[in-house]
Amino acid sequence: MSDLLAFIGVALVVIVTPGPDTAVTVRSTLLGGRRAGVFTALGVVSGQACWTLAASAGLTALLVASEPAFVAVKALGAAYLVYLGVQALRIAAGRRTLDDAGASRQNRRVVSATTAYRHGLLSDLGNPKMAAFFTSLLPQFVPAHHPTFSTMLVLGLVFGALTLAWLVAYTAVVGKAREVLTRSRVRRVIEGVTGCVLIALGLRVVTEHR
Repeated sequence: MSDLLAFIGVALVVIVTPGPDTAVTVRSTLLGGRRAGVFTALGVVSGQACWTLAASAGLTALLVASEPAFVAVKALGAAYLVYLGVQALRIAAGRRTLDDAGASRQNRRVVSATTAYRHGLLSDLGNPKMAAFFTSLLPQFVPAHHPTFSTMLVLGLVFGALTLAWLVAYTAVVGKAREVLTRSRVRRVIEGVTGCVLIALGLRVVTEHR
């Protein structure tokens, strides 16, 4: 029990620290409302579940040990974040219709549940730090004489549940302020800031050392 509580404490610190998953979830909420934000959060957690299974099976250790594979994941993840950031900057520049009357129709078209889920999933799977995180952190909280695979799987699922709760709470807060934040001028500013943040995160992912 003490190992689990210690893991939860460390996990909470990691989860509440803003990163690509948080930025993508917030942007989906601003564009498509709470529903889009929740589906993005579900995509993020699905990505974490994939990393958990891979870490439990020892596959992420192989990824981290392989420099070409690790760099490839970094490049793909960074490219996707930059792509989302450029999309946001295009909106901020007014290259898409932002009139308040047509905003809801545009939001439904741009951020469907499937699109929101995909954004969250690809954001998480494209973050090589998640591979290193699950490989280095989870084994430290596996008690001696406990089956490694099942214990790491449980810890990963706990981490995913905590992440989902945090991102859904984030979505609820952003969703309440969305009516003001999605007004034409305000939305352009928000999209501009979000775009810059996503691009900066993408550049950090690709340039960061392990």
